[in-house]
Amino acid sequence: MPFYNSEEERKHGLQQLQQRQKHLIEFCYTVAQKYLFEGKHEDAVPAALHSLRFRMNVHGLSSVELVPAYLLLAEASLGLGRIVQAEEYLCQAQWTVLKSTECSYATHSLLHRNLGLLYMAKENYEEARYHLANDIYFASCAFGTEDIRTSGGYFHLANIFYGLKKLDRADTLYTKVSEIWNKYLNNHYQVLSQARIQQIDLLGKRFETDTGLDEAQEAEAIRILTSIWNIRESTSDTAPQKTIFVLKTLVMLYHLMMNSSKAQEYAMRALDLAREQQLSDQEQNSIQDLLSLISAEDAHLVT
Repeated sequence: MPFYNSEEERKHGLQQLQQRQKHLIEFCYTVAQKYLFEGKHEDAVPAALHSLRFRMNVHGLSSVELVPAYLLLAEASLGLGRIVQAEEYLCQAQWTVLKSTECSYATHSLLHRNLGLLYMAKENYEEARYHLANDIYFASCAFGTEDIRTSGGYFHLANIFYGLKKLDRADTLYTKVSEIWNKYLNNHYQVLSQARIQQIDLLGKRFETDTGLDEAQEAEAIRILTSIWNIRESTSDTAPQKTIFVLKTLVMLYHLMMNSSKAQEYAMRALDLAREQQLSDQEQNSIQDLLSLISAEDAHLVT
């Protein structure tokens, strides 16, 4: 332990230590989330465990602040096929929530989402639907019904309906998720559109990302939108507009992430599909405009 000359110095030192630990909590949590969204469940475990340990140091052994870390470990366990271990983590999370008098809507949402995923893994779809409905309810209370943080509940519920061959219900929910992400990305782009080319830091370089999302949220967006696109591809002959809508949303995402090669790839897929299905000139021109925009901004950056 460091030596302090006064009580004031000691308190200041402890405050600095807690601030560092809180930073590490968020850092480890985001890293673990990112790995989970990328399907790297084994890699997520150490980061989630570190997040849990730091939370225990800062908040104590029975704080509701431990719940997000338990949920990360539960989701990683599910991804690794360790259902019993996942249940243990979820039981610990549930017990902690039940004992708490100050549990946020966001935490309730995450708990129900993970319980939904557990019952999906156990093929108990009725129970899974119950928990995902609660996830959507609590996320809506915390963030609103049209927020990207609520969209994950809709997405998992759509996956259940899709697996049960209830395609109309699944289609409605996949459309809702696509629209939520499209609206978020489009709105964010509009805010940046006037200033983006001039956006530089003190070193004269562009910032690394313009999405307004952290790494975990970007990974979640890629996972969700790519999954929906893969499903839409199977019906692109009968509903090409829905496939193109998801592709254009992916274009916007990768464009804001400054991954121009991926943005151009999905834009070309959308344009090829529009031509193949002989969609209107207006639709083809809108995609072409998107391609031109990406090329123009890339050319500006090179020069």
